[in-house]
Amino acid sequence: MDQKDNNEITVKVTSSKEELIQILEKKGFLPGNSFSLDDYYFVPNDLDLKKMTTRDILSKAVIIRNIFENNVYIKKITYKIKEFNSNGEILNQKAINCNIDDIEQAKQLLTAIGYKQIMNIKEKDIVYYKEQLALAIKDIKNGDILIEVETEPNSEFDTIDKLKNVIKNLDIPIEPNQYFIKKAEIEFDKIRENISSTNHQ
Repeated sequence: MDQKDNNEITVKVTSSKEELIQILEKKGFLPGNSFSLDDYYFVPNDLDLKKMTTRDILSKAVIIRNIFENNVYIKKITYKIKEFNSNGEILNQKAINCNIDDIEQAKQLLTAIGYKQIMNIKEKDIVYYKEQLALAIKDIKNGDILIEVETEPNSEFDTIDKLKNVIKNLDIPIEPNQYFIKKAEIEFDKIRENISSTNHQ
């Protein structure tokens, strides 16, 4: 089991992925590793999903994660702990990861101990590098194009404020002043809206 304590910012791209890549390459970024994620979100059965906010629901989520990178599948169970301020900005976060051997058996285990699956998010990522800076382009299936960048201890990018300045100075097409886009909240809100509209038909 391992624990990851880096903080991060995530922004929504307002151009196509192809246009974004052209912009980054013109600024001297080079493509690096690429991978895909297939994430299954599980929450306790006894949560009252109708009365809880999306953020509160997802704070209880356990993620079964299937990562495909370098022609190898890496399977994990992940639990994320995030602390937000009143503006919805992430003050700090950590991810606790445990490697597993079988995705379906992990699903069965969570179901057996009282969890249920609420959504599945698939994405394809490619990381672009320039010197010490690494930008991950996240292409969410049937969703948004995002850029994620993490703090790096003992580097010039060791705080959230420094990362914000880096993104601003890159002058790339993103939603302005929105540095903490939360893909899981966006995708789960879509599910809730679909359920609500179906119930009112």
